[in-house]
Amino acid sequence: MPADVALLKEVPLFAALDDEERALLATQLEEVRVDAGHKVFSRGDPGGAIYIISSGEVQLSVEDTTGHLIVFETARRGDFFGELSLLDGDPRSADARAIQDTCALKVDRGDLEQLFRRHPSSAMDVLTAIGRRLREADQLLRTRPTLSPNQTVEERLTTIQRLADGLSAFSGTFTFLLLHAVWFAVWMAINLGWVRIVHPFDPFPFGLLTMVVSLEAIFLSCFVLISQSRQAAKDRIRSDVEYDANIRAGMEVTHLHTKVDHLYEQTMARLAALERGAQDGRRLGSPGPPV
Repeated sequence: MPADVALLKEVPLFAALDDEERALLATQLEEVRVDAGHKVFSRGDPGGAIYIISSGEVQLSVEDTTGHLIVFETARRGDFFGELSLLDGDPRSADARAIQDTCALKVDRGDLEQLFRRHPSSAMDVLTAIGRRLREADQLLRTRPTLSPNQTVEERLTTIQRLADGLSAFSGTFTFLLLHAVWFAVWMAINLGWVRIVHPFDPFPFGLLTMVVSLEAIFLSCFVLISQSRQAAKDRIRSDVEYDANIRAGMEVTHLHTKVDHLYEQTMARLAALERGAQDGRRLGSPGPPV
C-alpha cells in the first residue's frame, strides 16, 4: 500500500490530495498486470477506468484504414491513460499495448467522480492530458506523408523507366514530328543531289534511311511498351487510393449515422420524460369526484 500512495503522489492528477486522501484512494484501486505484447484494452472496448502505470511501458496507438500504425504516446511510470472514454462514455478510441511487462493501477469512474467532487481543480489535469494527446495526434496526422499515386510511382522508378517515360512523352509531341520531317527532307535532298556541297551517301531508294528508321521504330516501340506497363501499375495504385478514400468516406458516414441515432435516442428519451411529467401534472391537478 505505501508504494501505491507514493505512486499516486507522482501523478499530477492526484497531486492536490493530501496523504490521508491518497491513502484512502489507494485502498480502492485495483492492481492490473499485463505481460509484454498483450493489450490493456483495444479500440472499441467500453471505457470504464483510467490506468496509472507503476512499472513497465504501454504504447497508445491506432491503426488507420490503410493498415499503418499511428503511435500517439508511450506511457511510463507515473503516466495515466484511458481518461477520454471514461469521461465521455464512448468506446475506447485507441489501442493500449504493453511493450514491457507492466503493472498498473485501475481507477474506475466512481473513484474519479469522488476525486472531482473533493478537488475540482484536478479535472483540469485530466483536461490538460487530453489536450496534450489531441495536439500530438493532430501533429502526427499533419506530418504523415500523403503521397499521390503519381508520387508513389515516381519513388519506385529506375533509370530505364525514366528514360522510357521521357522518350514516350517526347515521341507524342509536335516537336518530334517536326524534327523527323526536317531530318527526312535534308536526307533526301542530299542523296538526290539537290545539295551540291555534300556528296550523296544513300542513293534512292534510301536503304540506309529505311534501316535507321526501322531500328528507331523498334526501340521506340519497346520504350513505349515499357511506359505503358508502368501506366497500368499507376492505374492500379490510383484504384487502391480511390478504394481507400471510399472506405474512409464510408466510415465517416457511418460515424455520422451513429451520432444522429444517439441524438435521436436522447431526444426521444427527453420527450418521453416531458410527456410523463405532463401526465403526472394533469393527474395531480385534476378535480376530485363530486361529494
